[in-house]
Formats: sequence, structure tokens, C-alpha cells
Amino acid sequence: MPSLPKLVCIPGSWHKPTCYDKVTKLLEEQHGFKSVRVTLPSTSGNPAATFKDDLDAAREIISKEINNGHDVVVVAHSYGGVVGNSAIKGFTLKDVKSQTQLSTTGHVIGIILIASGFTLTGLSFMDPLFGHPPPAWRVNNETGYAELVTPPRELFYHDVLAEEAEYWVSQLTTQSLKALFEGGEYTYAGWQDVPVWYVGTVEDRGLPVLVQRIQVGMARELGGIVEHRELQTSHSPFLSQPQATVNIMAEAVKAFSGQPDGRKSTNERRALIETPKAVLWQPLTWFKFGLPLLFGRVLGRSFLLFRGGKRLWRSRFGLRSV
Repeated sequence: MPSLPKLVCIPGSWHKPTCYDKVTKLLEEQHGFKSVRVTLPSTSGNPAATFKDDLDAAREIISKEINNGHDVVVVAHSYGGVVGNSAIKGFTLKDVKSQTQLSTTGHVIGIILIASGFTLTGLSFMDPLFGHPPPAWRVNNETGYAELVTPPRELFYHDVLAEEAEYWVSQLTTQSLKALFEGGEYTYAGWQDVPVWYVGTVEDRGLPVLVQRIQVGMARELGGIVEHRELQTSHSPFLSQPQATVNIMAEAVKAFSGQPDGRKSTNERRALIETPKAVLWQPLTWFKFGLPLLFGRVLGRSFLLFRGGKRLWRSRFGLRSV
């Protein structure tokens, strides 16, 4: 019997990998899935830490696991999605050179993105925002850190019980600006190489769910194979709804590895987890899901046309300008 895939969990900005403790414990107890968590150098108190440092930390762990013969599923939250998408380059099935390699090493078989984004090759985390921070945080050039402006509990954990939320607020650390604004030369659209399960967060006060839905539509238009689920939670569903998050994660891992999910759906599970799609006889879903996903596809198509036009221009006029 083949070994179960290993989960490599990458946290988001300001967060330690311990934020995954609840879900990794449940995944092992209920499904036998073991996890390895990545500590990001950019959140370790060093303002000089770069995106490349974060990328190297994730790739080191992924490389170790696949060289030990394990297939790997990358789990990434928020900013961690840029790291996770980029880190799988060279580690997927499409990169395996021979059947000998396939039999002796593992490979990355999928990505689970939680309230995150779909990285575009060559763009840093802040490039899609044209370098302008969102209202939740600000640039402090004196310290070299991104500083939260919005109260952290409101931003990350508003649906977590007050005492527990305060504990997680106390666990937040610094976030290097360099990792957010630089490193575009190292980013990679790994979601185009493997299937993705996207966990959306409907009550998110950090990354609005409308933006999340648009991103899913865009990724699908650009060729991504994306399964989309949503939870009625804050930016941190692994803390506020760990069991529902685990249900989605386990289903995703089994889908990536070709294992049937034999569990029966419960009323609780159906109530918490939604599969976003527009249903013909439910007009509300056209506006809730259909339009954002469609707009995302339009953006994706526009990007494809722009990229195609750019290549055509270079092929026709590039040599003349040299």
C-alpha cells in the first residue's frame, strides 16, 4: 500500500507555523495525514529577510520530503500562497524525467490555498497592488517591517472566542517588508502545474471574498484546475472552524492522490461548507458567484491577450530594436 501524502504547511504574514496546530492534529488523528510546517524567515524578526529566504525555507522542506519518497501537498495561507506556489517549481510530476525517478522519489501532487491568491510568474506579492499597501497595514521604512493598522483580532480572528483570539494575537510576529515588495524574479505560477483546492473565507476582513472569487475565475481562465469551497469564517478558518477546514483539506488530499472519500456528508458539514457556483434556477447565485467568477475569467482572458500581444510584438520588432 503506498504511503500517504505529506502536507507541507506554509503560514501567512505575521504568523508562526503554530497557527496550523489545530488542523494538523485533526488531520493526523482522523485521517492519518502527517504534516511538516514551514517557519518563514520573513516572520522571524529579521527586517533583511527576503522572499527568496522564505522560498528557500519552503523548498528545502519540500525537497527533503520528496527525496524521502513522499508525495507532497502544499498548504498555504494568505501571503504563504506566493511562497507555496513558487516553491513547487521543479517538484511536480511534469518535472519527473524518468520512470526510475518516479518510483524512487515523490513529487508535489497538489496545492491547498486558504484565503490566498494565485501567483503570477514574475510578480512579487505587492505588484498586483501596484506597491500600495491595503488599509490594514502600513510601511515602516525605519524598522523595515510591515506594521498592522487594523486591530489584529478584527483582521484575522473576529470569529474566534475572545480569550483564544487574544492568545493568537500575542503570537503574531514581525513581517519583513522586503519579502512583500521584492523577489518577483523568483515567483512562479505553480498552480498551473498541479490541481488546486481553494478554501474561500466569506467573512474575511483582510482579503474580501469578492476578490477571492474573482481570483478563482481568473485562475480557471488561465488554465488552472481549481476546486472551490467556501467557509463562513474570518481570514483564519483553521482557528475558527478547524473541523470544517480539515474536512475540506482531507477531501482535497484524497482527490489529489486518487483516493475515494468514503465518508458520509453530515448536516453540519453541509451547513458549513459551500461549493460556489451559479445555479440557473437560483438567481441570487448569479450575483453571488456567477458574476465574480465571470469577471475573473474576463481578467484572465485579458491577461492572455496582453501576454500574446507582447510576445508577438517582441517576435516582430524585438530584433530591430537591438
